Amino acid sequence: MDAFSSSPSSGSPSQQFSSSDFKDQLKTQLAQAYAEEFLETIRAKCFDKCITKPGSSLGGSESSCISRCVDRYIEATGIVSKSLFSAQH
Repeated sequence: MDAFSSSPSSGSPSQQFSSSDFKDQLKTQLAQAYAEEFLETIRAKCFDKCITKPGSSLGGSESSCISRCVDRYIEATGIVSKSLFSAQH
């Protein structure tokens, strides 16, 4: 039985999630989902932009393009995040 299906009257308190444990687990799962989505977005955008002839290895120009693309995407995401968080305060 998992913590989501157990009722308050069943089991010992050590087998149930506290509110803070639940929040911590949710934050961890959301952070993981965000990271996966972020990496997938970078992969898709940079691959489409930089890989013109898929093969078994990357050429020098493709490798440089991917590196620059990832750097720009990370930088842009940081700028947008800072703007959003400063606008909230």
